[in-house]
Amino acid sequence: MSSLTMGREATAPPEHRGLPRDGVRMMVVRPDGLLDTTFRDLPGHLEPGDLLVVNTSATLPARLEARRADGTSTPLHVSTALDDGDWVVEVRRPGNDGPDRGVEPGTVLDLPGGVTLRLLAGFPDPARPSRLWRARPEPPVPMAEHLRRYGQPIRYGYLTAVPTLADAQNVYATEPGSAENASAGRPFTERLLVRLMARGVVVAPVVLHAGVSSPELHEPPAPERFRVPEVTARLVASTRRAGRRVVAVGTTVTRALESATGEDGVTSPAAGWTDLVLGPDRPARAVTGLVTGLHAPDASHLLLLEAVAGRDLVDRAYARAATGAYLWHEYGDTMLFLP
Repeated sequence: MSSLTMGREATAPPEHRGLPRDGVRMMVVRPDGLLDTTFRDLPGHLEPGDLLVVNTSATLPARLEARRADGTSTPLHVSTALDDGDWVVEVRRPGNDGPDRGVEPGTVLDLPGGVTLRLLAGFPDPARPSRLWRARPEPPVPMAEHLRRYGQPIRYGYLTAVPTLADAQNVYATEPGSAENASAGRPFTERLLVRLMARGVVVAPVVLHAGVSSPELHEPPAPERFRVPEVTARLVASTRRAGRRVVAVGTTVTRALESATGEDGVTSPAAGWTDLVLGPDRPARAVTGLVTGLHAPDASHLLLLEAVAGRDLVDRAYARAATGAYLWHEYGDTMLFLP
């Protein structure tokens, strides 16, 4: 996969480029061929009885401006809150061109609202510091409440426009908790969801609160909080028994469903934290189709795509996307894998 090259980057949401949400391009990827179309045509590529599973986690404004001891201002990306109230954060370089790998345990950052944040240890493995840190706010404050008051949506250097929180939300998002938008679902509109239901496609929810991604370092995802409700687990089972597809909208949905699926292929209700990383050694057991955006060709996300669709199909799709004017990243174009 590393031999592939990226196409053009989406530097702004499609609405800023004169397109509706569901007007982005979509490549339909099947073993018998690749088809270029638009996302609004999705209902025509699914069958009655197929199950479409969406992530209803809503995006938090998870970027804060922090001040170091020397007075330097730097972006801070807040990934999640742990069960004991500590936060998981990524300290960015002042120019926002990547994580600051030079910070050390004990570093104290001043946050808006009179809060200080002390870096305690690397996360998830304290013995192996990475870009993510366990950090403790003083005084203790609820993460989501503090972000809603002082935060902005996370943004990366390829964006030419500053996104609003509305730009970073999916239309079906109901439960705030994600540091970044689960962007595979962004092209959906209310009208498109009605058309899918009229087609006989069933739509069911899971929740996975997505943490801070790693566009510069391409690390595997850190542990994330998730929930697969009983009704969704039951629908997955009945859909598979009927011989229909279980189509995950994005890698977050895939991670949640597969975390709730045992070696016997049975998906059960589940909730908690998942550290599952899909790949050649752990292929998908429940998911048989996937809606996904386009990620950098050496990103860890692509191992998950291969776990669903197989390496050959993923390589063919990305080779086509790189030469076919598809747009990358969270506000870019999409693919529908139907292996």
